[in-house]
Amino acid sequence: MLVTQVTELSKSRSKVYIDQEFAFVLYKGELRLYHIKEGEPLKEEDYRIIMEEVLPKRVKLRAMNLLQGREYTTSQLRTKLQQGFYPPGIIEQAIDYVAGFHYIDDLRYAVDYITYHENSRSRRRIEQDLQGKGILAATIEEAWQIYRENGGQQDEQSMIRELLRKKHYDPEGETDWKERQKIYAFLARKGFSAEAIRKAIGGMHGDDFQ
Repeated sequence: MLVTQVTELSKSRSKVYIDQEFAFVLYKGELRLYHIKEGEPLKEEDYRIIMEEVLPKRVKLRAMNLLQGREYTTSQLRTKLQQGFYPPGIIEQAIDYVAGFHYIDDLRYAVDYITYHENSRSRRRIEQDLQGKGILAATIEEAWQIYRENGGQQDEQSMIRELLRKKHYDPEGETDWKERQKIYAFLARKGFSAEAIRKAIGGMHGDDFQ
């Protein structure tokens, strides 16, 4: 295998290309240690050490350090590690490693997220948020089930009433069609279903908001 390009990524690190394809990022001292120079061959044993020892150890430490600062979903952690230019296979090793210790757990993350936002966000909004974090729909559904089994229960009507109170909107008061339509649209953007909104506001029909 031939080192075809070495590009400086920072003062301390460089991207290495082998046979015209990006291979990995190494520190400058490692380039010297493994005799990596443009236009020169890379020994099979040195390549093995880099791919099987150096990079796996480094990416696992990187993953652990990231998780010390905050919790990540699997997708978020993978994206963060990709920003470090680690090879895909090496990243998956790190993902499997931390998952093996339950340092990342999408189901636990989803249950915690639902519980934390149960009184401030609609179910639809919560699900959109979790999907945006890369959590699978099946995992989200399982999280809702665990949430309910743990005694959790969302009261979207109370949430809607609180939002209406903050908007100084009285469902029993006299308001014109445009004002009611505006409130309906506001609540819909919050992720509440048409049925939940109509139930809270009363006297409104879906046809009124087409």
